[in-house]
Amino acid sequence: MHYVELVALLAVVQYLFFGAMVGHARGRYGVKAPAVSGHEGFERAYRVQMNTLELLVALLPALFVAARFWPAAWVAGIGAVYLVGRFIYWRAYVSAPSSRGLGFVLSMLPVTLLVLMGLAGALLR
Repeated sequence: MHYVELVALLAVVQYLFFGAMVGHARGRYGVKAPAVSGHEGFERAYRVQMNTLELLVALLPALFVAARFWPAAWVAGIGAVYLVGRFIYWRAYVSAPSSRGLGFVLSMLPVTLLVLMGLAGALLR
């Protein structure tokens, strides 16, 4: 179970990193708080953070519920794919938003799979 907890904490750290990137973009592009629009470079960083938050809300409970019913190494491995996917998504969205597809798929598929694993475990128990 320690690997599952590690993946969960790394997902939170990743989200905090993306938040720091938003702060950096605010300074770089002169977007004063509380504004959430202005320069396109800032808006891209902000959307990465918000999109990550939206998925994080689904990832964390799915990760822990799936880990109750399935081997922790499997669950952690699937969670690790999510982490890699989010970094790919971040790099793509910030540089060329139209190229973010791979990162999106590598983020959304693990979350969907973990939700289905959790549901299957709970229903078949």
